[in-house]
Parts: sequence; structure tokens; C-alpha cells
Amino acid sequence: MDRGAEVAFVGRSNAGKSSALNAIAGIKKLAKVSNTPGRTQLINLFALDDHRRLVDLPGYGYAAVPQEIKLRWQTTLANYLESRESLQGLILLMDIRHPLKELDQNFLVWSARRNLPVHVLLTKADKFSKGGAANILQQVLPELRKLHPNATAQLFSSPNKMGVDQAQKQIIQWLQ
Repeated sequence: MDRGAEVAFVGRSNAGKSSALNAIAGIKKLAKVSNTPGRTQLINLFALDDHRRLVDLPGYGYAAVPQEIKLRWQTTLANYLESRESLQGLILLMDIRHPLKELDQNFLVWSARRNLPVHVLLTKADKFSKGGAANILQQVLPELRKLHPNATAQLFSSPNKMGVDQAQKQIIQWLQ
């Protein structure tokens, strides 16, 4: 089923991928949400219609699972990202308290080489004041552009719905 267009949600374990997907789709229990890192263990496709999909990918990095399972996730993730013709863009989620970790940086460099569009959501932005969160975004943007010159970024909070409209606009643009 590699036809049509899809946007994938990717990021470190516990960055808020499933919560963001639910907030952006406007469906509370579309993707299963857990406080335990590593709950999403498969590639989950959510059809918007016959031709467009949102994709919840397993997280990378920390997860309380055996190394064998982590290696399987990495292989599955790499195969999906390298071969998926319908993939139009990536929503990369980073916890605003820990942006641009080494795995995020590696992912950005890799996606830039592959010419994959990336839009970063700095999740959990509600943990800071508006000004504090905006300052972090301004610090992240120049570093982000060094790693992936065409990447864009925004503040995001699933519980507060902060940034949902902006993220939806980016996804709609990619899925057209």
C-alpha cells in the first residue's frame, strides 16, 4: 500500500509522538498514548482517506525494552524511511527540555541527505513560560538549519493545543 501520500511522526522515545498525532488529528484515542517510553513498537498507519495517511513510528533512543527489540525497531524504521515512496514529510518531535540530542542530530543530517522534508515540533512547550519557550525555539533554529537547511520548527503542546493549527497546515501542505 505504498501509494498516495503520508506524513510520518518520528522522534526519541517519550517525545510525545502519539499525543501530538492525536491532538493534530483531533481524535483523543487515535494513537495509543503511554507514559512509558517505547510503547509504540510497530509502524501504525492511520488513513485520513483512500489516498492520505498519518504514520506513528516507533521512537528511537531510550526505551525500557530488550536490546534485541531496539535493534528490530531500528531496522524497521530504517527500511520504512529509506524505501517508502509515498512519504511526503516527517514531523520530528523533540522534547523542548532536551532538543537536538545526538540521535536527533543524526536523524536530521540523514534526512537532509535523503531530501526528506522535516518539520520539528518542540513538544511539552507548556512546561515553560511563553517567553522562555520562544527563547529556546530561537536557540534551536540556527542549529537545526546547520543540520538540515530546509527544516522548519515550532513550539507545540498537546494538552494545551499550542501549535496544533500550524502543524496541521504543514501536514496538509505535504499531503496535497
